[in-house]
Amino acid sequence: MAKDPHDYRRALEALMGIRATDGNAIEVLKNGERIFPAMLEAIRAAEHTVDFMTYVYWQGPPAEWFADAFAERAREGVRVRVLVDAIGGRLMDDALVEQMRDAGVLFERFRPVRDLKLRTSHRTHRRVLLIDGAVGFTGGVGIAQEWLGDARDEHEWRETHVRVAGPAADGLRAAFLENWAETPHPIIDRDERYPAPEHVGDIPAMVVPSSAGHGVSRMSILKRLLIDLADERVDITSAYLAPDEGAIQAIRDACARGVDVRILVPGACVDKRVAQLAAEEHFEELLDGGARMFTYERSMLHAKTMVVDGIVADIGSANFNSRSLSQDEEVDLVVFSREIAGILDEHFAADLELSQEVTEERWEKRPALQRMAEGVVGLLDDVM
Repeated sequence: MAKDPHDYRRALEALMGIRATDGNAIEVLKNGERIFPAMLEAIRAAEHTVDFMTYVYWQGPPAEWFADAFAERAREGVRVRVLVDAIGGRLMDDALVEQMRDAGVLFERFRPVRDLKLRTSHRTHRRVLLIDGAVGFTGGVGIAQEWLGDARDEHEWRETHVRVAGPAADGLRAAFLENWAETPHPIIDRDERYPAPEHVGDIPAMVVPSSAGHGVSRMSILKRLLIDLADERVDITSAYLAPDEGAIQAIRDACARGVDVRILVPGACVDKRVAQLAAEEHFEELLDGGARMFTYERSMLHAKTMVVDGIVADIGSANFNSRSLSQDEEVDLVVFSREIAGILDEHFAADLELSQEVTEERWEKRPALQRMAEGVVGLLDDVM
């Protein structure tokens, strides 16, 4: 008998110990052309609070738009908290920070680098925007000009983000506060109230935060469980690919039981060749296990999504690589909805039209120099 969304929901609730919430309205936002206007509109409509956290805050028009919006709301008496990772936001214009602080924005950098070990690991890779505790956004977008446009060419990155309204917004607030707690500021305002969240839709969803640490992370468990639960199909999109042994085995096991596993990663327009080599070091093992590999060729592919059996959708900040699965702070939204999964299926199909398949025959013919580079970079898997 075919599964329905409730079957996957109950399995993940039982196995992860996290309850999904009902009554959510979720909108998939594809590329900066849709993501940035939706986020900025929400910020400008804030009446009480704005909480924002990101890994990437670089330069260009989006950096200015968001700083202006945060500053404007703070001047109007809205409590605005902004947390930017100290490494991911190292290219941020100091003038924008000063602008926000002068307006009353509580701006902090997450884990300023005082220890060399923190340069590459234990960063916050989470993307969270929460408005008045009721409307949230998460996904993979960064605040930089690279995300402008609609992925029409190599200068416009391909991205997926989501707008979330309803009870699931509480999970995004908790993910923000977990990292905000490391700043010198209070975690809560004494006069802040927390009314019961309104049911504004009919979509069940689960927010899964994951923290850096020792052992197997919650994010690694989530990705493996989603693959383990699949009966027919798993479609994975990941900007950076360097799965751990458990994830690779989950994929091989899924393929062995007849699941069609397709993995889409960046191609010629990749932003970091060293990260691409880390991914390519795993191609042979994944192909040999039965997975199908594709490289997206129009622009830099930065989305992080997974769709299982056309029923469950996973969208968030976590890549399918060692850093996301064990080294960084991440947050994903798991949606139990054929409708949302169907939208991502359509996006995946459109992306495949702009991609090349990497066959076993093609991969076996790659140059010896490529093989050597893969081996060298493979030694650095834990920081990729």
